[in-house]
Amino acid sequence: MSDLPLLRLLPGRDRRAKAGHPWIFSNEVAMTPEARAIPPGSPVRVEGDDGVRHGIHHFNPHSLIAGRRLARDPATPIDDAFWQARIAEALALRTRLFPTPHYRLAHAEADGLPGLILDRYGDLVALQANTAGMEAATPAILRALDALIAPRAVVARNEAAVRALEGLPEATLLLRGTEATGTVEEGGVSFAVDPLGGQKTGWFFDQRENRARVAKLARGETVLDAFCHTGGFGLQAAAAGASRVTLLDRSEHALATAMETARRNGLEDRVEAVRGEAMETLERMAASGTRYGVVVADPPAFAKSRKDIPQAVRAYSRLARIAAGLVAPGGILFIASCSHHVPSGEFTETVLAGLQRARRDARILAITGAGPDHPIHPMLPESVYLKALTLQLS
Repeated sequence: MSDLPLLRLLPGRDRRAKAGHPWIFSNEVAMTPEARAIPPGSPVRVEGDDGVRHGIHHFNPHSLIAGRRLARDPATPIDDAFWQARIAEALALRTRLFPTPHYRLAHAEADGLPGLILDRYGDLVALQANTAGMEAATPAILRALDALIAPRAVVARNEAAVRALEGLPEATLLLRGTEATGTVEEGGVSFAVDPLGGQKTGWFFDQRENRARVAKLARGETVLDAFCHTGGFGLQAAAAGASRVTLLDRSEHALATAMETARRNGLEDRVEAVRGEAMETLERMAASGTRYGVVVADPPAFAKSRKDIPQAVRAYSRLARIAAGLVAPGGILFIASCSHHVPSGEFTETVLAGLQRARRDARILAITGAGPDHPIHPMLPESVYLKALTLQLS
C-alpha cells in the first residue's frame, strides 16, 4: 500500500465518490488538523468512513474542490513514470486524430490530468497548471514532455482566474528554451502563434472543426468575421475561396497579426480589417444596409461566473439579432459561446429568440462544440464550455 497521507470522507458524504466522480469537495472531507496541515497539491489516498478506497487524489485543503482524482488504484506510484505514461496516452489519441502535431495535447480531467492543459505547436508547447497539484507536478511534467516529444520550448501560461481559488499567483514565463514563437497550419493557412504574448495559450484549437465547416460554406461568398482575434475563421474562409473577407476586432495588435498572416499567405487582396467595438460596429453596419453571405460571431465569454448568466443571455440574444441583420437571404450565420456557465440548450434558445426578434427564419445546419482534442469527462458535463450553431437564414 502507498505511504501517501490518508484522507477520510465524512459519514454519508461518499455518494459522489462511489459514483466515480473525479472531484472531492471540501464539505465531504473530514478536515482534521492533520488534513489541514497537508501541503496544497500533495497526492493523498482517499477512503470513505466505511473503508471503501477511492484512489489517489491531488489534495488542496484550502480549495472548494479539495480533491482531484489521479488514479483509481491507491497503490499507484505518483512518480515520473506515472506522468510520462499518462501524457503518452493523451499523445497516442492525438496522433490518431491529427496528421500534424498541432493540437490540444492534454485536456485536464478527461485525459486523467486534472487541472492541466497542454497545447502543442510542433516543437513548442504551452502549459497551463490550474491547480496546486499540477503546479507542484510541473517539473515532472516537463521531464515527461522531454522524454516523449523533446520540445524546443515550453511556455507556462498560468493566468487562469481559477488559480486564485487554489491560492496560486498568475504568471507567464518561459520554462524551456530561449524563444517561443511558432506556427499552426490549418485550413491551408500558416498562422503565427505567440504563447508568451498572445491570448490564452496562443491559439484556439477548440474551434478547428467549426472553422473548417465555415470555410467550406464560404466559397464565392462575402464573409464577416466578428470578434476575429487573429482571423482564424476569416482567413481560412479566404483560403477556401471567399470573394471578400472583413475582419472585425477591437484589438489593434490582433488585427495587425491577422493582416500579416494574410500577406504571408497571399490573401491580402481579399481581406480587410476593421477596428472597433464589435457590438456597436455590427449595429452600424446593419443599419447601413451592409449584407454578407457568411457572418461569424465568436465573442469572448459573456458569463465569467454564475451571477453573469442573465446578463450573458441578453447579450447573446442581442448579438444574434444584430448579426442576423447582416446576413443576406440564404446566407450563413455561425454564432458561438465559450461561456461554460450558459448551458447548450439555453444558448440555442437564446440565439433562436434573437433571430425571431430580427424576423429571420432559420434552419440549423449544425450544433457543435469543441473538437475531439478537447474530450469531455462523462461525470463533468458542466465542463462543456464551447457551444456553436451554424444556421442558414432566409
